Amino acid sequence: MFSCLEKVNKETDEVYTQVTLLPLQEFSMLNEEGKEVREERNGSSSVKRTTPHMFCKTLTASDTSTHGGFSVPRRAAEDCFPPLDYKQQRPSHELIAKDLHGVEWKFRHIYRGQPRRHLLPTGWSIFVSQKNLVSGDAVLFLRDEDGELRLGVRRSARPRNGLLDSVTEKNSCSNILSLVANAVITKSMFHVFYSPRATHAEFVIPYEKYITSIRKPISIGTRFRMRFEMGDSPERRCAGVVTGVCDLDPYRWLNSKWRCLLVRWDEAFMSDH
Repeated sequence: MFSCLEKVNKETDEVYTQVTLLPLQEFSMLNEEGKEVREERNGSSSVKRTTPHMFCKTLTASDTSTHGGFSVPRRAAEDCFPPLDYKQQRPSHELIAKDLHGVEWKFRHIYRGQPRRHLLPTGWSIFVSQKNLVSGDAVLFLRDEDGELRLGVRRSARPRNGLLDSVTEKNSCSNILSLVANAVITKSMFHVFYSPRATHAEFVIPYEKYITSIRKPISIGTRFRMRFEMGDSPERRCAGVVTGVCDLDPYRWLNSKWRCLLVRWDEAFMSDH
């Protein structure tokens, strides 16, 4: 069982999640044949999903210029922003969008120029300046079911961890492992923090992928691929052949579902890692 609480780094606008977990017995999720058992509520497991009205644009040099404004693709503006009155000579209105911190930003949305295009000329330079945006960063606008406009940013530079320094200091690897081990023994809740853009969190796995791994375990001789980062070099995908499978930690975690794979890599440089 788990619950998620989304949070935002005030300095960088990076989103991260506090995940509260409660250890459960495995049979509460699987039956004797290892098949998935889904819990149905109110006689139905269907969840109503709606497609949000949103668009995301990577900022250009003109978008971040102090003399210009933000150029919005016409289809995105018409889908996400309130409709303009095109009967006017220069259709325009005021937009109010809330960022992830609940701060309201006011922009002037106008349709002008030759050829005509959608622009946010007023209020945009203040937003760019206060958010310290540069060319290559991305801005996202989203309109919810109530018509409220939301605004977010995604910086081109991937964050080191995305978390607040206070969170990082209190949640070192050794502290987390100690808390998890104690929670498993006492069947009590524990907390972990997940920053999706900063790292590929090994403890956050889609449930469907877990079920697949239980039904079709990796065996010796299987071709294996994984992402690998080496120093400052870009991320690579490395391939090899599985030559052995064993417990991740046979002393502390005997018969764990986590497996340790021994791989003979295709590329020679991997032999040192």
